[in-house]
Amino acid sequence: MIDIKDIRSKGVKDLEKMLDDLLDEQMKLRLQFVTGQVTNSSQFKKIRKDIARLKTVLSEQNNGN
Repeated sequence: MIDIKDIRSKGVKDLEKMLDDLLDEQMKLRLQFVTGQVTNSSQFKKIRKDIARLKTVLSEQNNGN
């Protein structure tokens, strides 16, 4: 899980890169789930929440808040 203070201290480019990495990781987990290789299904929830946090902070920064 990513700490919100760490997210807010980063720039837009870093946040976009982190978001891309999380989306890639989410896709890999989905593929593992389909093939039956997932051992820790709680990762889905953690990644989904981290993606939401990043998107929220990105939208705040883009709106000038």
